[in-house]
Amino acid sequence: MKRVFFVVGPTAVGKTAATIELAQEFEAEIVNADAFQIYQGLDILTAKADEEMQRRVRHHLLSQVSLAETMSAAKFRELARAALADIHSRQKNAIIVGGSGLYVKAITHGFDPVPPPDPTLREELSALPQTELARRLQTLSPELAARTDLKNPRRVIRAIEIASASTVIPSGAEGSRGSYLKGFAAGSLGSARDDGVLLMRDRDDLYQRINERVNAMFGDGVEEEVRALQDVGPTAASALGLKEIRALIAGQISREECIAKILQATRRYAKRQLTWFRHQTTFPQLNLTPFSNREAVRAITQMFRRAQE
Repeated sequence: MKRVFFVVGPTAVGKTAATIELAQEFEAEIVNADAFQIYQGLDILTAKADEEMQRRVRHHLLSQVSLAETMSAAKFRELARAALADIHSRQKNAIIVGGSGLYVKAITHGFDPVPPPDPTLREELSALPQTELARRLQTLSPELAARTDLKNPRRVIRAIEIASASTVIPSGAEGSRGSYLKGFAAGSLGSARDDGVLLMRDRDDLYQRINERVNAMFGDGVEEEVRALQDVGPTAASALGLKEIRALIAGQISREECIAKILQATRRYAKRQLTWFRHQTTFPQLNLTPFSNREAVRAITQMFRRAQE
């Protein structure tokens, strides 16, 4: 029976390097679960697997979507289902790798039905200060407020739309793991705990890797990559670092300021990712700081082989 494994964790933790080796070990193909690596372009900015890595292992949902297209976790789920069906049809295992928590959840659990956007309500809410938006959401649905980034106006407004449409947040069985698996003739996601791993590192180690990645990004030509972008939609425009590099190109900030801003934003993002995965998944955790990549792959391999027994 073919399997689906998950390798998740914060940015720069080392998911890509480890997953390439794991895919070869398990005769698997890789399904990207990064919200921005799915876009064409942004190769340097989002640290995609390079050409040599992609030759070694077949990748899915990498550079598949136009920059102008608006993406969502629900859209991603449909693309991922098709990719997994394709992989399983060729009797291959799949490894889903990424740091976008909602995209991972879209695969493992699907989504509760939610109401469509309400343009009138959205216009009204957009005029309110952030504190009032947060207060309104907490009044409507304390549960939903607890799961929402209250400092992000876009997310708070969307949460208010959902809460305003119904006082009860649906939790239908349609999005459950069991119903999801009915879409596949063979294969199983198995136990989310046994078939996945949350990669992490000591904080100083992770921050050092983030520093190295951001500096390498500029050495590899990320400014030229961003300068060449055209027709960037609202989803792709929120890619980490894109706003800062555009400000650099426009002469609004210096390169030193740009790098400092991206480093700060990336560290904050990594912290949010780690918090999300710790609270929203039951994947066993593996601290990579003491290990070389080869040792880490060996440890993850043992974990996944135990899950297959």
